[in-house]
Amino acid sequence: MVTLIYVGIRFLPTYDIPVERVPGGAAEPAPGSLVPALPLHTPAKGSPYEGAATTKLVRTKQDVWAAVLGISTAGVLVIMTVGLGAGWIVSRRLLAPLHEVSEAAAKARDGDLAYRINAVGPDDELRRLADTFDAMLERLEESFAAHRRFAANASHELLTPLATTRAILQVAGEDSSGEELAELAPMLRETNERNIGVVKALLELAGAEHAAFDADPVDLAALVRQVARDRAPAAAERAVTVRTHTEAGCPVAGNAALLRQLAVNLLDNAIGHNRADGEVRLAVLHDDGPVLEVENTGPLVAAEAAGRLFEPFYRARPRVGTGHGLGLAIVRSIAVAHHGSVTATARPRGGLTVRVRFPAR
Repeated sequence: MVTLIYVGIRFLPTYDIPVERVPGGAAEPAPGSLVPALPLHTPAKGSPYEGAATTKLVRTKQDVWAAVLGISTAGVLVIMTVGLGAGWIVSRRLLAPLHEVSEAAAKARDGDLAYRINAVGPDDELRRLADTFDAMLERLEESFAAHRRFAANASHELLTPLATTRAILQVAGEDSSGEELAELAPMLRETNERNIGVVKALLELAGAEHAAFDADPVDLAALVRQVARDRAPAAAERAVTVRTHTEAGCPVAGNAALLRQLAVNLLDNAIGHNRADGEVRLAVLHDDGPVLEVENTGPLVAAEAAGRLFEPFYRARPRVGTGHGLGLAIVRSIAVAHHGSVTATARPRGGLTVRVRFPAR
């Protein structure tokens, strides 16, 4: 605005300060004027300046102020028009990611979680907002897919024993002598126990993330050593050697019963999915917080399957043993309830390395 006003005042009007003519072609300043007396010359006819001496475009200060007001007003209008236009264009470009976020939210509301914004442009707040929204949609899609798989697998796990029970009862009902019932009773009892086991595991899985914490810290090293001693007969039955290495000073603030269940599930999984004359290594380490590491020498596991082992009912191989496919899912729930994390890594020579990391006290 200063530049516009200066240019307007400096170059646009023709200033001709009024003077009085005096004999001899000299000019005297008007009373009270600060303009010095200057000689006046009448421009020749045909000159571009002909008549300039008698043209009075600006006569008083009020004329100057009026010119300044007009030029300033025109400058304000120009600046306002250009500013509004440029602001509209810039705001449209800057707020474009918000439109994309709104569209993605609308699609997610309608059930389409596969849509991604994939924002481009400078790494500013709106770009980071769009990237965060994409990450949230990806997590939601994975979570919903896991829940769908859980529902399907749970239905299968519960439906199969029930169908077996129905078949046994039908066969026993058709035998009036009762001999078939005596033979089928152990199978019926085993099927019923399996149903009870699945339901108990589901209840443990549901309650693991909402269990009450004990006030006193739990000595993770002592707990793991006790679990190794308790499960030694099961390991000996499968000819699996269990080696334990623990470091002192690894307390975990949490629920002792749940932490024991976590260690039992990990050890049972490492023993059950192992080769004959195999080995299991239990270690409690301190690495920016307590870490429980379980490693076994089981069969080869695909790298992409290792990450899904913590999903309920998921199995990297066909059914082995009497497990329900919920052991590692319960381990993850217990770890999350204790503000920790759990990962599984496939070993190149077979088996898994499972690491449960707890936060430092």
